[in-house]
Amino acid sequence: MAATTLAAAAVIAAVLAVVLAPGPGTPPTAPPNATPEASDRPDAGRDFTRPDDWSTYRPAVHLTPEERWMNDPQRPFWLDGRWHYYYLYNADYPEGNGTEWYHATSTDLVHWREEGVAIEKYANGLGDIETGSAVVDTEDTAGFGRGAVIAIMTQQADGVQRQSLFVSTDGGFRFEPFDGNPVMDNPGAEHWRDPKIVWDDERREWLMVLAEGHKIGFYTSPDLRDWTYRSAFERDDLGILECPDLFRMSVDGDPARSTWVLAAGVNGAEHGKTTGTAYWTGAWDGERFTTDAAEPAWLDHGADFYAAVTWDDPRRSESDRLATRYAIGWLNNWAYAGDLPTEDWHGGADSLVRELALRTVDGRPTLVSSPVAGLESLEGEAAKRRGLRVTDAAAPRSAADLDPAASAELPQPQSDAYRLRVEVAPDPDDPASEVRFRVKEGDGSFAAVGVDFASGTAFVARDADAAAASMPDAYRAVRSAPAPLRDGVVTLDVVVDASSVEVFVNGGESSLSSLVFGAPGANGLSVESVGGTTEVRSLRLAPLAVAPVDRHG
Repeated sequence: MAATTLAAAAVIAAVLAVVLAPGPGTPPTAPPNATPEASDRPDAGRDFTRPDDWSTYRPAVHLTPEERWMNDPQRPFWLDGRWHYYYLYNADYPEGNGTEWYHATSTDLVHWREEGVAIEKYANGLGDIETGSAVVDTEDTAGFGRGAVIAIMTQQADGVQRQSLFVSTDGGFRFEPFDGNPVMDNPGAEHWRDPKIVWDDERREWLMVLAEGHKIGFYTSPDLRDWTYRSAFERDDLGILECPDLFRMSVDGDPARSTWVLAAGVNGAEHGKTTGTAYWTGAWDGERFTTDAAEPAWLDHGADFYAAVTWDDPRRSESDRLATRYAIGWLNNWAYAGDLPTEDWHGGADSLVRELALRTVDGRPTLVSSPVAGLESLEGEAAKRRGLRVTDAAAPRSAADLDPAASAELPQPQSDAYRLRVEVAPDPDDPASEVRFRVKEGDGSFAAVGVDFASGTAFVARDADAAAASMPDAYRAVRSAPAPLRDGVVTLDVVVDASSVEVFVNGGESSLSSLVFGAPGANGLSVESVGGTTEVRSLRLAPLAVAPVDRHG
């Protein structure tokens, strides 16, 4: 972010607020350069305000537990007409440690139903239940029956990490430990965890990736019980690797051009990042993974997208499964996960489910992402504008010159969660260096989503939000992602909830996910331009209906 930090900018914000260039003789509520359009979706029968008994930061459209602690997502699978999803849960937080697998189901990946704990911690003498993955064994390779759900995850006792197998014969609701656990005993490694399992259809065997400190180990098995080590992928510039993932996708939707993708949770400090999910494209030959390029790419550039998992939809054709996947991440960061201003639950939230495709961007196969299509079902009547011109907020002017109605010329959110889509560009005659949209603005605090045209980046800055002063330095750091002009504009698709912002840039070529905490009740929206004039060529602000978790499981 080229300009000063937002905390410094807030000092002059009272007088240098939003200034949209109005024409003479035009009422402030209808500037000549803003053309309202007809709304396209009725709102009857839907609630856009969270219930009164919800705590200040309980999300409207993101999954959180009712209470206590959540962290790593576990890859969902489709069975019996619904998605089955698990996340790590600690019912004893903050008094006790250890996690277990908490079960939630969904038919659309937007609305969720709690089903309770599926795998309890400390149940078999091998420690708590940590990250792993579950598969539906349709061919009975493991010998527990066709359609049995097999979960393999890390258990840790006395600091030793081992891999155990659990079986569900009731469709993923309750699991029982395998008598032969652990199925993989620790060879003496300090870090040996987070198994991710996929079926290698070409070689007709199971394939596992395992986090082993500064490397990812590859293992194969015919039956999910006996595993053979094959090779390792090593990095010394990304900290301790966690939560690996391996999958195959087609490039640009062409099934004849498929490639493998290896991903992992990493510490990106040496690459100017925080913790996040890095990935590489390359080839898997049954023994080892070979990358196309040594430099990692990033599934999300924000502060809070970790331990991500991806999955396909088995109901689709093979070509469609290769072309599109889903992903979900832990919307939090270990640098401040224990410091969040949440009252009744902790551990942040899960990100929105997003759809992934592997497209060629600037000559490189790139995972592009967008909110899951089902999110549109929550969208209400949208306010639309076209042709806004935002003048330089730093241009000399006195408080007396400011139009008190100017900030109202952007439509204001009328819901706790909303979706903002904009197309922005520097004005050709007076080009801005930067544009910022302030979200959750009020009572002197805000976060900003912006584009730095000079550096070709988008950013999220929250050093002026309501939680920033009490958070570690990592929280106040500005996070940025590539955002070059495409056909002369940068597009932003921004989903704002009660305690988060997720930004998808240029059709999902890059993304930024961050926790954000406004002052209680603050939900203002404004825009400012820096160093010149910004054209907001289009703006669409749609409320999102509340999607409460069904907690009667």
